[in-house]
Amino acid sequence: MAQSKNLGTIAIHGGQHPDAITGAVMPPISLSSTYAQRRPGEHAGFEYTRSHNPTRYALERCIATLEGSQIAESTDPSCGGFAFSSGLAAIATLLDILESGDHVLVMDDLYGGTHRLFEQVRARSAGLHFDIADLSDLSAAEAAITDRTRLIWVETPTNPMLKLADLDGIAALGKRHGIITACDNTFATPMLQRPMDHGIDIVMHSATKYLGGHSDVVAGLLVTGDEPLAERLRFHQNSVGSVLGPFDSYMVLRGIKTLDVRMRRHCESAAIIAPMLAAHPKVTRMCWPGHESHPQFDLASRQMQLDGQPGGGGMITIDLDADTEGCARFLESLRIFALAESLGGVESLANHPAIMTHASVPQERRAALGISDTLVRLSMGIETPQDLVDDLTQALDRI
Repeated sequence: MAQSKNLGTIAIHGGQHPDAITGAVMPPISLSSTYAQRRPGEHAGFEYTRSHNPTRYALERCIATLEGSQIAESTDPSCGGFAFSSGLAAIATLLDILESGDHVLVMDDLYGGTHRLFEQVRARSAGLHFDIADLSDLSAAEAAITDRTRLIWVETPTNPMLKLADLDGIAALGKRHGIITACDNTFATPMLQRPMDHGIDIVMHSATKYLGGHSDVVAGLLVTGDEPLAERLRFHQNSVGSVLGPFDSYMVLRGIKTLDVRMRRHCESAAIIAPMLAAHPKVTRMCWPGHESHPQFDLASRQMQLDGQPGGGGMITIDLDADTEGCARFLESLRIFALAESLGGVESLANHPAIMTHASVPQERRAALGISDTLVRLSMGIETPQDLVDDLTQALDRI
């Protein structure tokens, strides 16, 4: 690809080249599970699709380029990107580079599925020790480190409370103590923040969300710019085997090509809707990182940027002045926003975290985080913004 520093161009061309045989501008979908060898052990770089697949490689190079990996353009398995069958599969494979007895320091507010994987699966099956802490507070983060801490895991913004972690501070903390740092960058995407630019070692995406962008594929991605870490991740990706299939790799690649234009519309809509919700009498709390009422607005303005300007993302969380029945009426009255799990698609979605995505988080922890029974998480789609305003307004009037 021609060199460019513009993420919109990289999203379309990063890690990809026209097919050498046909000139196809989209990487062909290579569905073959196995590849012919000239003689035993002598092949053209591809043996078996779990280990090597040209369509998956194109996606892995693309996300590595978008996230700024220094080894992104490699065409062999040392590439800094890794594609998996889901976001949780990506996280699970990352955990496999750790040893039994290792300690993992985890952001207190995080996706319910990640919480379940950590505390209900890998704590038991792998003997890992997980401690939850408010990693938006760097002093609290440092105080929670032990001599067995091998990984610091942050989401920023978090799901669903949209808290931020200071990526520069977390990366510095990890380097000072020799600890791997990893960031779930699903909500921001590379268009708003690139954690490795701040010194973070590994970036994770649920590509099901904004990267795929059309609610029609499930996928997960990891990226690193560190070659030894890349070698370890590639070994475990192949050994565990939860790789992304060729067709789904193509689907995510297709989605990424419009990521730049979609994120602009998501942010534009959120910037219109957030002030309306903040002022509405039926909303007791509105949280959006791009709004001055957010407690970490200054950090968000520095850390999440679009074209050098603050970009708050497309997710808004609100708490309603209602009982649980009133909250249900609001959700059931929405006409454009679909009541559904997931986020980041072209269509707007509304979610009830306590019952849906975060039901596996213990009630007392949800309460401590502010995940009440009247909390609603909104994902802005790319519909006409005024239609979204009108839809939210009429539903709020029914509480």
